[in-house]
Amino acid sequence: MGRRKMEAGIHRDLEDRLGYAGYLGLDRILGAQQPLSDPPHHDEMLFIVQHQVAELWMKLIIHELEAAIASMRADRIEPCFKVLARVKLVQQQLFHQWGVLETLTPAEYARFRHVFGQASGFQSMQFRLLEFLLGNKDKDSLVVFRHDAAALERLQAALEAPSIYDEFLRLLARRGLPVPPERVTRDWSEPCDSHPGVVAVFKTIYEDTQRYWDAYDMCEKLVDVEVNFQLWRFRHLKTVERIIGHKRGTGGSSGVRFLRAAIDIRLFPELIDVRTEIE
Repeated sequence: MGRRKMEAGIHRDLEDRLGYAGYLGLDRILGAQQPLSDPPHHDEMLFIVQHQVAELWMKLIIHELEAAIASMRADRIEPCFKVLARVKLVQQQLFHQWGVLETLTPAEYARFRHVFGQASGFQSMQFRLLEFLLGNKDKDSLVVFRHDAAALERLQAALEAPSIYDEFLRLLARRGLPVPPERVTRDWSEPCDSHPGVVAVFKTIYEDTQRYWDAYDMCEKLVDVEVNFQLWRFRHLKTVERIIGHKRGTGGSSGVRFLRAAIDIRLFPELIDVRTEIE
């Protein structure tokens, strides 16, 4: 059996120095898994870790989307390409980790599901913030966060601010493209249906990609984000259906039926509608 020798230059004395665990705050992260089942059920650890990891990935996506929004407000599209490419890969991580949770059988899950009380993923502040940043605005959902003043304040700010898609349209308007005025200035807390004037703008971009290359590239990266988001929703639905069937959700929702209703929510509708118009 081969053996790697400890190199002379490797730091050995880390007392009073910043090391790996300290930099990453591993004492807090690895101490945050506190199963509630009594006696402890083996699979509750999987359930906790799965959702904590998802929250960490969502934190990174939010960080990246906020950077992309800031770039577009400064009329800089190019930095968004790297950001959205990273978001796409993180979304793929979120998608594939459902496969880990699917190793949890209905019988195993039933033995500790009762310890959640009324806890539900619907109550995830970060997921709601992510949806707002992508343009799926729903002011009624804020009622769930009335008990948390800090979360409510952050969500309210995101609700009332332009989404990444709104900022893209505003940037295109500043460049002289005929984005309808009602899509440049409006009540940002309201979702938008597809507008034929926006479809026409995207048709211009897609039919002259050489002239509008960066805008064209941005369009396709936004479509990547939307498709991955829809795939994540669908995988979530199928994972829940596989584990609990059609039981009600712990947060009071109808469960699978509630999740299915979200599958067809469109984030950037004109970016899909324009495909019908391109010849």
